[in-house]
Parts: sequence; structure tokens; C-alpha cells
Amino acid sequence: MVHYREILRLQSLGYSQRKIEASVGSSRHTINEVLLIAEQQNLKWPGCEAMSDDALFAIFHPEKFAEKANRKEPDYEYIHKELAKEGVTLTLLWSEYNAKCRTEGKIPYLYSQFCDKYRFWARIKKATMRISHKPGDAMEVDWAGNTIPVWDSMTGESVPAYLFVAVLPCSCFVYAQACSDMKSDTWILCHVNAYKYFGGVTRLLIPDNLKTGITKNTRYETVFNRSYYEMAEYYQTAIVPGRVRHPKDKSHAENSVKYASTWIIAALRNRKFFSFEELSEAVSEKLEELNDRPFRQKEGCRRTAFETEEKDFLKKLPPAPYEISLWTTARVPYDYLISDGKNKYSVPFDLIGEEVSIRITRNIIEVFFEGSRVASHERLHEIQRSPVVNPDHMPQEHRKYLEYNPESFMAHAKKIGKNAEKVMTHFLTSGREPEQGFKFCVSLIKLAEKNGSDKVDKACETCLSMGTPSIRTISIILKSENITKMTKPAVLQKEPKISYGITRGSAYYSKGGAK
Repeated sequence: MVHYREILRLQSLGYSQRKIEASVGSSRHTINEVLLIAEQQNLKWPGCEAMSDDALFAIFHPEKFAEKANRKEPDYEYIHKELAKEGVTLTLLWSEYNAKCRTEGKIPYLYSQFCDKYRFWARIKKATMRISHKPGDAMEVDWAGNTIPVWDSMTGESVPAYLFVAVLPCSCFVYAQACSDMKSDTWILCHVNAYKYFGGVTRLLIPDNLKTGITKNTRYETVFNRSYYEMAEYYQTAIVPGRVRHPKDKSHAENSVKYASTWIIAALRNRKFFSFEELSEAVSEKLEELNDRPFRQKEGCRRTAFETEEKDFLKKLPPAPYEISLWTTARVPYDYLISDGKNKYSVPFDLIGEEVSIRITRNIIEVFFEGSRVASHERLHEIQRSPVVNPDHMPQEHRKYLEYNPESFMAHAKKIGKNAEKVMTHFLTSGREPEQGFKFCVSLIKLAEKNGSDKVDKACETCLSMGTPSIRTISIILKSENITKMTKPAVLQKEPKISYGITRGSAYYSKGGAK
């Protein structure tokens, strides 16, 4: 750059061209040309120090100044607004600007100059730069490294509370929430609350590589936690995890985590919390203070930047919040019942031995096999002794069991006979609950179907005469060849009188026996 004013000032002080050259760093030819033009234009020092750079440039380079004056200045306000739109880039806007300049006979700036001028304008205007992050494009999420202790007033012991942080990179608007753990369902619930706080959904979701969200993330493959993926699908956002050991992939979240640690965790360091409700209220207060803190290098704060430049670009929330679900797998046992940890639920019996996927929500249990739903039950919230069974899941021979009840059993027994009724009544009343005797009632009905009602009723009569009735005793009686003989009372018979030749009578021993 030629220092016109300095050359004229040094020349007025009587410096030679050699000393001027050494002072300003310009060639002797350039200095000679500047002094010649100044003499022609009657430009002297003092007098030129108040002139602008453009005015001096026009005197010493009139042809270049004419070219500069013919350049069209970009409309920076228009560029800033257009960059907020989906798919719009500086390259596209420069191409449109270039075409407009040609149409109007103006000289356009080069692409690099175009970008530099927009950056300079944005910096002067304190506007949020659109080059790296578009509004409503992404939400970055992470856990803060530090924890907050929550104390038990009875024992004096403390448990850690973890801070979830979500940030919108364009406006740097932050959401934070205190949690009692970092489990998968808590992690997902924090996302649901973050979307509710922001009032909309971003196009991308950028998490860290936690196991609660990302099962596997390598150069060639990314495997999502199924519950986390389902949540993203519900909100129609795409999960794009940051690369392992590349914190710059989610630098805004990293910085916001540090910022939140300072203005939330550190700010609450001298307070003692005795419940998570108390801590949550304090975190919410500090969160609002953080979002309302003025920016250092530009006007406004996180909240104003969000409301003026990003809020309108978020996608609408679904009509209802996402219902958190947990996924697990299980191999179907021989009783074709799967468990949610409290109660058991049936699946189709033909899946015995197969591995199925189980989706558990607050109110529903769903079972999937090879991608298709094969069972669905309303989830029980209290522990129940008997399983939840869909009759369609049972084999034909098992379905009859569901139809059995004390009334149906007594109706069957009445068809068999009076003695069978007495036995059936005993089976249903001998246990703590009638269901405990159902198995024996079923067995008695099957014996009647196999052997005939009359025969079984007579066997029941015999069994009752012998004491407490049982299916085993009735079965043994039925196997006997002659039930009638077995039903006659036993007769005490005298022993037969047998004569042996060597038998001695009582008289023999009364006389002293052999002498």
C-alpha cells in the first residue's frame, strides 16, 4: 500500500527521495511518480491530511478509481436473510449477485471479496453469522462433566445430580435440566423437554457417543440405541453423532456445557439442596439468567438472538409429546409368557424358542418378531399373580383351560353323577383358592370322557368311602377289573380247621407231658 500522505509530509520537511524510500518502504520510482502527480495537481502538505483515502486514490489513480466507483456493492441485509433459508449458500448468492451486476453493467466483486465483505458487515452489525450454522438446523446435546450434590436430611449422605445441556448453535440458546441419573429413559426425556422448551424441532440432532444414545460409532458404521432412534423418528429429526475424539464436531455444546457449568453448577456451589424438586427450581432460575445475559461482542442476548433469528425456522412439534419406550429382547419360554419385570404377558405359542423384541411404554407392551408386531397388551402397573393371556396366543388344547371356572366344573360333574359332584366340590374347596383345584377338576372330566360317566361316578363313590378323594385313587379304581366286587364290604372269615397227626392236645400238656 502506498502511503501518499507520509510521502508528501516527508517531502515538505526536506527529506531526500532516498530517505523517504527508507522510511515508507516504497520504491524510488513510485515515490517519484507520487511527487510528480502531486505537483501537477498542486497537492501539498499541509492541506491533504484531511482528504479521505478514496479522494487521494482518485487523484493518483483516476482510471482505477473509476473502475472502483463502477463496482456494485452487495445488499448485505438481503444476503443475511436469504442465508437463513434451506439450501441457500454464499456461493449461490454470489452467483446471483454476479449475474445482476452484468445485467446492470456494473463490475462485481470476486467471490473471496464478496465473502470477506459479508463477514465484515456481520461483524460490524453484530449479527449472528449464517456461514457455519443455519437457524433451526441442529441441536447439540451432552452431559455436563460436573455434578451437583443432593443431600438426605435424615442420613446426611448425598447423591449426585447430573446436568443435561442442549444448545442451538446458531443463536447459542441453551436448555439445561438436573437429573437423578443418566439412564436411557432419562436421556430421552431430557430431549423431549428440550424440544418443548425451544418450542420446535431442529433438522439435525448431534449427540455425544454415549451408550444411552449411540450403541456403536465407527468410521464405517453407526448403530443407534433403538429407543433413541425411535424418539428421533417421532420428532422427524436426524441423529448425526459427532466423531469419536473430535470435540469440534459439536463445539457449541462443548462450550455451552462449560458455560452452563460456570453459570449454573458453579453458581449454585454454596447452596445445599435436600430434594431434586428444589434443585430443579434453582437450575431453571439460573437457566433463564444465562439465556438473558448480554453478549460480549455483539448486541442482544441468547434469548433475543433465538427469538429474532432462529425460532421461526424450527419445525413444529408433534400434537402430543413422545411417549418414552424401552426396548429389550427375550427368548420365548415354553409357557409362551414374556415379562416386563413385574408381570407376564402372552405371545403366540408358535414362537416358543424364538428371540423377540419387546417395546415397553408406560401403558403398552408390544412384542415384535422379525420386524412385525405379533402381540400387544395393556401394561399392568400393579403386580398380578396371574399372567395376562390372549386366548388367540394359546394352542387349542390350552384354550379350554381359560373357559374353566367353578360353575362350569360343577355343571360337568352334575352330568357325570352325584358322587362326581361331591368329589368335584372337594377339589374346588380344599385349597386356598378354587383355581388350585382346577387341574384335578380337568383330570376328572377327562376320565369321564375316556371311561364313561357311570363308571367314573361309581369309582368316585368307592373313593369317597375310602377317605379323602384324589385323582390317583380314582384312576386305580377304574383300572380294577371288577368295580362291583370292590364296592362290597369286606367279610371277616374264620380260619379253616386243619388236622395234623403229631398234634398234641391240651390234656397232654396238663398231665405233665411225656414222661
